[in-house]
Amino acid sequence: VMSCGAVILRDTPDGLRVLMLRVFRHWDFPKGLMEAGEKPKQTALREIREESGIGELEFPWGNVHIDTGPYSRGKVARYYLARTTVAKVELLPSPDTGRPEHSEYRWLSFAQARRLAAPRVAAVLDWAESVVGAPSGAIIPRSGQASRA
Repeated sequence: VMSCGAVILRDTPDGLRVLMLRVFRHWDFPKGLMEAGEKPKQTALREIREESGIGELEFPWGNVHIDTGPYSRGKVARYYLARTTVAKVELLPSPDTGRPEHSEYRWLSFAQARRLAAPRVAAVLDWAESVVGAPSGAIIPRSGQASRA
């Protein structure tokens, strides 16, 4: 069983921020289960729109992704790396339950996000930060210098 989503990055005056969503005590990135006939990236785009209301995304790193090890009854999560200029997040009702899946969201620095993340999510943050910090990731900071908060 595969769940697909993305680490969503946004430039702010205080540096790069990552979107984290909370369900109960768990913080994670927008993601959800693949539906029949979907490709992983299509699932990621649909789930991001359903869970955050964000439809304006760029994927400057193309199809670069990370797959987590199995968790929660053998599920694997695939995360892409995306970028948006949209700051407003809408915790929309789930098409299945009619209630929002998440109770809170935050735009956080990598360091702040790591403090909230379980080990599986922290490993994804480490991966994302390493990709962004790599030379191919130099397109992220619009100011021309890497911002690490």
